[in-house]
Amino acid sequence: MKLTESMLRDFVKSPLDAPELADLLTMTGFELEEIFESEGESVLDINIMANRGDGASVLGLSREILAKDPHAEPTELYQRAASRFPAADSGSRDIWAMASAEIQTSSCTRFACRVFEDLQNGESPEWLKKRLRQIGQRPISLLVDLTNYVMFEVGQPLHAYDLDQLVGGRIIVRQAEEGETLKTLDGVVHRLKPHHMVIADTQKAIGLAGVMGGEETEVTGTTTRCLLEAAHFSNTSVRRTRKELGIATEASYRFERSVDPEGVVVALNRFAELYAEITGGKPVGGVIDVYPERTERESLTVFLKRASGLLGMAISADDAERYLKGLGFEILGVSPDSLEVVPPSWRTDILREEDLVEELGRVHGYEKIPEALPIGSTPLGGPHGFEALTDKIREAVLMAGFDQTISHSLRDLHPLDFPADSGSGENTRVRVRQPHSPEMAFLRNSILPSLADAQRRNNVEDLHIFEIGRVHGTGVESTQLGLMSAGRFDGPGWRPSDSSTADFFTLKGVVESVAQAVSLATQFRRTTTDPRFHPTRQTRVVMAGAELGVMGQIHPLVAEACGLPPGTVLAELTLDPLASVAAGIPDYRPISRNPASRRDIAILIKKDVPYSEISDAVARSGGPDLERFWLFDVYEGQGVPEGLHSLALALQFRRMNANLTDDESNALRDQVVSALQALGATLR
Repeated sequence: MKLTESMLRDFVKSPLDAPELADLLTMTGFELEEIFESEGESVLDINIMANRGDGASVLGLSREILAKDPHAEPTELYQRAASRFPAADSGSRDIWAMASAEIQTSSCTRFACRVFEDLQNGESPEWLKKRLRQIGQRPISLLVDLTNYVMFEVGQPLHAYDLDQLVGGRIIVRQAEEGETLKTLDGVVHRLKPHHMVIADTQKAIGLAGVMGGEETEVTGTTTRCLLEAAHFSNTSVRRTRKELGIATEASYRFERSVDPEGVVVALNRFAELYAEITGGKPVGGVIDVYPERTERESLTVFLKRASGLLGMAISADDAERYLKGLGFEILGVSPDSLEVVPPSWRTDILREEDLVEELGRVHGYEKIPEALPIGSTPLGGPHGFEALTDKIREAVLMAGFDQTISHSLRDLHPLDFPADSGSGENTRVRVRQPHSPEMAFLRNSILPSLADAQRRNNVEDLHIFEIGRVHGTGVESTQLGLMSAGRFDGPGWRPSDSSTADFFTLKGVVESVAQAVSLATQFRRTTTDPRFHPTRQTRVVMAGAELGVMGQIHPLVAEACGLPPGTVLAELTLDPLASVAAGIPDYRPISRNPASRRDIAILIKKDVPYSEISDAVARSGGPDLERFWLFDVYEGQGVPEGLHSLALALQFRRMNANLTDDESNALRDQVVSALQALGATLR
């Protein structure tokens, strides 16, 4: 918000110059964007926070200066503004013979208006045009310029209607009808929806409530009768309308930050006062003020011990009372330990005790809080819990040669989206209510589409990438690991390199590395029919008994639709189930000092028996003395029947604090052989 130094000094007398006033406002939370000269005067550009609509006015910033600066004094104008610019004709009802107003929507809590006749809507006086130019506003005509000027002074937007263009002389605040149209002051015709709030006469919409007026009822040089509007609208309603229709105005800027509901008539009276000073004209007697339900502010209690603890300095009851009074708070009671106060109507951001403590700190001055060393325990730094787990998984995938990508959660529909619910047939993608573009209309339900886009944009065949990020379904949200691997692992070069290419088994090895990194066993189950994957080259991934997702080779038709190589392999794993079972801490065991004994076995077994079943059988039957085992040879050919293959396994036994005899080692080997025979294997 821009304001000149003279506008500020109309409300407050202070020995500080413009830069010092800007510093003071910055220390109260209203940060100075810039200070510049315009037509020989300093202009301050102040950043107004989203919840401090009261600060978007000269009156609001003057209030902050008076509370903060002990040498500042209020002017006569400030005192009249603080007393709400009382009008002598407040008891008159003459206006009711010329106009009426009605509120038909809950998004408008108060609507008031004044009527002016025998108007003189010519040029504004030079002082008014100069001040508007200095703060970046284009002077238009006296009525329009005064509405803008009063808005900057007291923070309440106003709008002037040509009363002769209002059908029936009646104002209705309502929701728009479906398909209703309105041509706004900028000449754009808008097709409205029922959630848009409008100002209407008895026949049609004449303005977008809180955003912009309509062209048809605009005041012009020929206007002789005017209805001046001031209202209090719901900030969420104004914001939604403004965003959907792409209109940003000074009025919507203030309504979105909330205006003072008790300042509605104040602005009308200030307009009438200035208009009378400039032209000598007066409004028709009285104000139409439709205020169905006055908002009652609840009292709050601030305990000084808690305030001192949060701020890190002592606050006395006298200081706390003086600070809050200066900001306009009503003091209901003071005790040595606490204060009971009622926030002013313009401070809708004050909701709890901590908000009051912040006010005490602001006015006292953050720069005056004494320095002190931190006290209390110092926790161990770094990630913990689930974050530490995902870090281990990320490191494991990076060590496997993959590159990490980070993409946006919003995107369009994609062939690699998580498939629709098989029961209802509904797509599980969540649509954004107000997307910025069709390409960002949905929350992603899988990371695989983002990886496919990364491959297509990089336009390289040999790519191995992954991403860990959030995915969203209907009512659910989870963290997912996506893997995509295609082509060679090593690029061409003069040195000998690995010539292998990505396939189902290389990706399976990466998944096993992930499981090993978090100290969990992995299982692969063939019972899956994900349409995104090749029907015979996909498997479910299970860790710690929890099914995490699916991996396999991409379906040829999906690969063609996505522009991916047909040999691309993918994995989609949900990591949340691991949070409760994987602490990320390895299971340490003492090392036996006794020698190991090794027994090698070779078995004939059907090829369709998964190695995971063989591995489970060996681990289960070997008992605690089986230190480790590994597959060191696979043979098929001469001497091996069709449909079978020969597997050679090494078994390493070791007992804690004792040596295994040959007989004991042989007995353990026989246990393993028996377990394998139960799977249909025969010892060679």
